[in-house]
Amino acid sequence: MQDFSISKQFFKDVWYLTKSYWQSEEKKKAFLLLGCIIALTLGVVYMLVLLNHWYNSFYSALQEYKSEKIYDELKRFCYLAAIYIVMAVYSYYLQQCLIINWRRWLTERFIEVWMKNKTYYHLQMFGHDTDNPDQRISEDVSMFVEMTLSITIGFIKSLCTLGSFALILYNISGPLNFTAFGKAWTINGYMFWAAFAYAIVGTWVTHAVGKRLVSINFIQQRYEADFRFSMIRMRESAESVAFYSGEKQEKTVFKDRFKRLMDNFWALVTKKKQLVWINSAYSQAAVIFPFMVSIGRYLSKEITLGGLMQISSAFGRVQDSLSFFVDTYTSLAQWQSVVVRLTFFGRHMQEVSSDAERFHLDRFATSQNVEAEAMQVNLPDGSVLLKPMSFVLEPGKNVLVKGRSGCGKSTLLRSISGIWPYVEGKINLPDNRQLMFIPQKPYLPLGSLREALHYPGNIAITDEELVGLMELCQIGYLKDKLDLVADWSHVLSVGEQQRLAFVRAHIQKPLWLFLDEATSALDEDTEARMYELLQSRLGATTVVSVGHRSTLNKYHQQVLFINKEDHSVSLNANI
Repeated sequence: MQDFSISKQFFKDVWYLTKSYWQSEEKKKAFLLLGCIIALTLGVVYMLVLLNHWYNSFYSALQEYKSEKIYDELKRFCYLAAIYIVMAVYSYYLQQCLIINWRRWLTERFIEVWMKNKTYYHLQMFGHDTDNPDQRISEDVSMFVEMTLSITIGFIKSLCTLGSFALILYNISGPLNFTAFGKAWTINGYMFWAAFAYAIVGTWVTHAVGKRLVSINFIQQRYEADFRFSMIRMRESAESVAFYSGEKQEKTVFKDRFKRLMDNFWALVTKKKQLVWINSAYSQAAVIFPFMVSIGRYLSKEITLGGLMQISSAFGRVQDSLSFFVDTYTSLAQWQSVVVRLTFFGRHMQEVSSDAERFHLDRFATSQNVEAEAMQVNLPDGSVLLKPMSFVLEPGKNVLVKGRSGCGKSTLLRSISGIWPYVEGKINLPDNRQLMFIPQKPYLPLGSLREALHYPGNIAITDEELVGLMELCQIGYLKDKLDLVADWSHVLSVGEQQRLAFVRAHIQKPLWLFLDEATSALDEDTEARMYELLQSRLGATTVVSVGHRSTLNKYHQQVLFINKEDHSVSLNANI
C-alpha cells in the first residue's frame, strides 16, 4: 500500500467510481442539486466578503466612538449573519440530499454487480484477494460518497474564498518597504504573500509528517473488518465450537486479531498526534501572525483599527483557503484509502468474472434430458478434476452419483447448476425453472419460518397446504411458529433443516431435483420416508442424488460413477 499522494491514477480511480452516477438516469436531479449547492457555496463566500467589509466599518466606528454608526453596524451584522446562516443550513441540507441519493444509487449498483452471475459466490470461493465485501458495500460506499462531496465542495469554497479575499488582502495590506543587502525593497500586497508563504510551509510540513496515513488507515479498516468477521463466524458456529470446547482456541484467534488491530491503531494515533501538534501550532500561530506583520503600519497610523481588523480577517480567509490541504489532510488520506479499497473491489469483481471465462461451457435449455457432451471439469488452477465426459440423463430414471470422497461429486452438481465456472464443453438442460438443487446444508434466510419454507418465494400455496407438507416431512410440530422471526439456521438442527428443504421441493415441484447429500443428517427410516414421498407425490420429478449410503440404491435406476484415480465418469444401470 502506497503513501499518500494525489496522483493522476488517483483521479482516474475517483472518476471510475464517480462517473456511473453522474451519467445515470438520475443525472439531471444530481446536477440540479449540485448546482444549487455550488450556488449556495458562492453565496456563503459572498456573505463572508460583506462581513469582511463590515469589520472595517464597525471597528473604525468603534475607534472613533461614533455610537449611532456602531449601532447601525450591529444591526447590519445581524441581517448579514442571518442570511449567512440560512445559506449555510440549506447548503448542508442539499448536500445531505445529494449524499443520500448518490449512496443509494451506488450501493444498489455494487449489490447488483456483486449478485450478478453469482459473483458473490465466485469471490467467496476463488477471489482470495478481496476481504470483507460486505464492508466495502456498506461502509466504504457511504464514506466515499460523503468524503468525495464534502472535499469537492470544500475545495470549491476554498478556491472561491481565495479568489475573493486575495484581491482584498492585496489591496488593503499596502506596500512593505524595507532595506536589505544595502538596497531598498518594496513588496506590494505583502500580506497576501505572507499568507501564501505561511500556507506553503504548513502544507509541506504536514505532508512530510502525515504521508503514511493512507497505508495505516487502509490496514486499520482491514483489521477492524477481520476482527468483526471472526466474532460473527464464532456466533454462527456457536454450537460446533461448544461441542468441541474450542473456546480457548477461538479466544486466541480473537486476541491475535485484536492485537494486530490495536498495534496498528496505536500507529494511527501516533501519526495523528503528530498532525495535531502541527495543525494546532499552525492554526494558533495564524491568529497572531497577521497582527505581528501589520502592527507596524497601525502604530504608525497608516491604517485604522478597522483596517487592522479587516486585514486580520482577510488574512485568515486567505490563509484558510490556502491551507485547505493542511486542514483536510487526515480526511484526504482516509479518502484515498477508501478510493483504493472500493476501486480494487469493483475491478476485482470484474477480474473474477473474466477469470472464469478462461473456461467455457455451452449451456442450452432446449432439452428435457440432461445431456453432457465432452464436458470437462477443472480446478481453479487449470488442472483437470473430471476428464471430458458424455452422458444422457433421461426423465423418469433417477440417478445416484457415487465415488470416493474428494472425487468431485459435489463439483459435478455445481457444474451442472452453472455455479462452478471452470468447465469446458457442452451441456443441454431443461429450463432453469424446472431444475432445483438442494445442498447438504440448506440456506435459511433471515425472517419468519414461513419465508424460510417458501424460499426463494416464487410459488404461493395456502397455509393449509403448507402445514400438510410440514406434517408429511415430519416437521409439523413447527406449524405454530410459522410467523416467528428468528435466525432459523441456528434454531433448527441440520436434520430439521434438511426436512424443511424437502418441503420446499414439494412446493416447487421441479422436473429435475438434484440432492447433494441432502439426507446426510437423517436416520435411515426418515431418509426412506423423504424419498418415498418424492416418488408418491412428485412422480414427474427425476431425482439425481449424491450420497454414500447403500440404502439409496433402491430409489435410483442408474449410477453415475466417478473414478477418483483416473478422473473418469461412467453412467451404468443400478445393480
